[in-house]
Amino acid sequence: MTTIGSVVLEVPDPEAAEAFHTALGVADAVGARASDAPTSGFRGFTLSLVVSRPSTVDALIGTALDAGATPLKPVAKSFWGYGGVVRAPDGTIWKVATSAKKDTGPATRQVDSIALLLGVADVRASKRFYTERGLPVAKSFGGKYVEFEAGSGPVTLGLYGRKALAKDAGVPAEGTGSHRIVLAGDAGTFTDPDGFSWEPAARPADQPGPAR
Repeated sequence: MTTIGSVVLEVPDPEAAEAFHTALGVADAVGARASDAPTSGFRGFTLSLVVSRPSTVDALIGTALDAGATPLKPVAKSFWGYGGVVRAPDGTIWKVATSAKKDTGPATRQVDSIALLLGVADVRASKRFYTERGLPVAKSFGGKYVEFEAGSGPVTLGLYGRKALAKDAGVPAEGTGSHRIVLAGDAGTFTDPDGFSWEPAARPADQPGPAR
């Protein structure tokens, strides 16, 4: 089964991005490398941190803001749970959320899962594309949303309509240029119908990161 070993964000300042990822506790799954590829507006994806309780949402959103992120959607309750959305200094949109509406204990720093949502033009067509490349479907809601099984990888992949994903993130759907993200996994090298690129996962010694 195809898995995502990590995602690599293409950013102007990889060292600063890695420091942000370390603050959130996701540096093992989210890397960074230098890029000045033109990009504007919504980049067509979001990264979500799924946690166990509202107090942990508050703690991680606070950490992100202290690390230079700007708020897009303030933390709030909704019919699905509790969460908020921020934009990292490098422009990446991060959501922190839980399905729980009440705390059952103190805040922790634990991230239960990382979800990468791609905003696509045609959810059904992109679903076919990915299932043909070895990603089994875990959940599917017609042409609105698809979630694939994570397998042994740390990142779960989901597909959402581009406009719907932008609305969920609190930003306009318009955007041009590079997505500024690469998915590193065991499916080989290819580009999907919406321009998201995959490459083979790097060996541990080759993982991108700040110079040491």
